Amino acid sequence: MRLLPALSAFVLPTLLSAGMAVAKTPCGGSFNSFVNGLKNEAISMGHSRGSVDKFFASVRQDSATIKADRSQGVFQLPFLEFSQRLISQNRIDVGRKKAAQYSAVFDRVERQYGVSRGVLLAFWAFETDYGAFQGNFNTLNSLVTLSHDCRRPELFRPQVFAALELYESGNFNPATTTGAWAGEIGMVQMLPADIIENGVDGDGDGKVDLKNSAPDALMSGGKMLSHLGWRKNEPWMQEVTVPQNLDWSKSGLDQQMSTREWARMGVKPREGKLANLPASLLLPQGRKGPAFLAYPNFHVYFEWNKSFVYVTTAAYFGTRLEGATRYAAGNPDPAFSDAKMKELQRKLKSHGHDVGKVDGILGKLTRAAVQKEQIRLGLPADAWPTQDLLNKL
Repeated sequence: MRLLPALSAFVLPTLLSAGMAVAKTPCGGSFNSFVNGLKNEAISMGHSRGSVDKFFASVRQDSATIKADRSQGVFQLPFLEFSQRLISQNRIDVGRKKAAQYSAVFDRVERQYGVSRGVLLAFWAFETDYGAFQGNFNTLNSLVTLSHDCRRPELFRPQVFAALELYESGNFNPATTTGAWAGEIGMVQMLPADIIENGVDGDGDGKVDLKNSAPDALMSGGKMLSHLGWRKNEPWMQEVTVPQNLDWSKSGLDQQMSTREWARMGVKPREGKLANLPASLLLPQGRKGPAFLAYPNFHVYFEWNKSFVYVTTAAYFGTRLEGATRYAAGNPDPAFSDAKMKELQRKLKSHGHDVGKVDGILGKLTRAAVQKEQIRLGLPADAWPTQDLLNKL
């Protein structure tokens, strides 16, 4: 195994410089002017003009990237529907075959980073169908387009300069490197800065190739999760059963209790034993749906992806790939439509709650606001919105 010392040694000051230079080239306006601004910033960081000119020579604004960024309606689905779309028997079967095929690699990941194989298998499946569909967006075009767009430029600008670092080390071709619309590259979809910091030569061929080498991708993914705070050899999620008279206000990711305390309240594992760790009670579709204990490692998932429904599904799928049985779906109250969820979010905002953007997505902020209003109104405080709550608001 070999890391990328020549890159990691100077990526931090470069990225810091990129962050400090954000104001020099504001988002929006002429795309060509914006690119020229990025080029000047790169030169001011110490990159040669020749290198910078060659790196940006082929860059083009990509309208398909913007369209993809604006078309993420799948994250509006509730957990049960989202998970059933993403988790197929074929993905389970292929995942188990991949676990056997790369057993020695997963053993190394577990020894070195303490990340269980089910965790990486789930990401590998969801991100690229185990490497089969890695995306055909030109990576540089996507990163510069998203940096120019004023929705989230601060997330993507540093990645442009990280891609420049990779280019100068021979690990990125501006004209031919492709991946996901948001600039991620390879089997487990890593951004350029993550590749610089966490790229691992897992197959020992002297290079980090996340697009074609499963050992490289898996070792790099394990290192990145470790870097993000993964606690070695600890679980991340466990399905449980809960009593009908539970104090639902104790549920939610912003609250933790010991598993001993949860057990005293009647929370029981569906399989195995509870870990001796602090845990949050996660009710993705309220008290009438499936229930899980989320251990500290579960929160690391949000460093990989910010979507509540994606994170919960990926974590759950990881347990399935390691032998857990299918969840008890229960019979939750119907999920809100897009229009009704936006109506709820507007009402919550009018009551002083921070729900972020009114986007029709039941994310962490909206869930927290729902639970607070349920407590105030004397409703079961399970953070799952119902028509009764909407009426009372």
